[in-house]
Amino acid sequence: MENLYTYALTVFMSFFAIMNPIANTPIFLGLVEDETKENKKKIAKLSTMTAFLIVVFFVIAGKFIFEAFGLTIPAFKITGGLLIFYVGFEMLMSQKSKIHDSSNSEANIGMAISPLAIPILAGPGTIVTAMNSVTNASFIQIGIVIAIFGLMIALTYIAFILSDSIVRKVGANLISVVGKLMGLVLAIIGTGMVTEGIKLTYNL
Repeated sequence: MENLYTYALTVFMSFFAIMNPIANTPIFLGLVEDETKENKKKIAKLSTMTAFLIVVFFVIAGKFIFEAFGLTIPAFKITGGLLIFYVGFEMLMSQKSKIHDSSNSEANIGMAISPLAIPILAGPGTIVTAMNSVTNASFIQIGIVIAIFGLMIALTYIAFILSDSIVRKVGANLISVVGKLMGLVLAIIGTGMVTEGIKLTYNL
């Protein structure tokens, strides 16, 4: 049971670092600043629900995808680790990740699907994190991953709904600091995935 608690905490920290509801709040605000309050709620709900369905699909079908394309766990861990490290490094350097680039999106309901759901919430980093968490996982662990991601989606939805108040009370500077800390966590998680992948490759 203690191992499940440790596993759940690790999954939660991984998802929190890659999604970071607080750091994504200014992005949401920037996209919906010209929308009505009602439309903001619709966009927040649609984007979070879409992201949830996408990630759950990869969590459940991940093993079948591996078999269909002949992917190996070590290769996936190394590639995924490099990707997550790259995103974390960009966050540390105060660069807006290209994975989160939303400069070409139009301010309308369609933005809930892209870029909010894909790739901001359910981007490559989030999908890699989810699939990495369920490689060789039991059904209980898969359920834990889905439940924790559902919790992260709920927190993100709340953050989006309260985005105006959050930015006003927390301040842009503190949000920037949180973003850098999450970038460091992501870089460490990515390095760990690469190390684990190399160990698996050479049976170390």
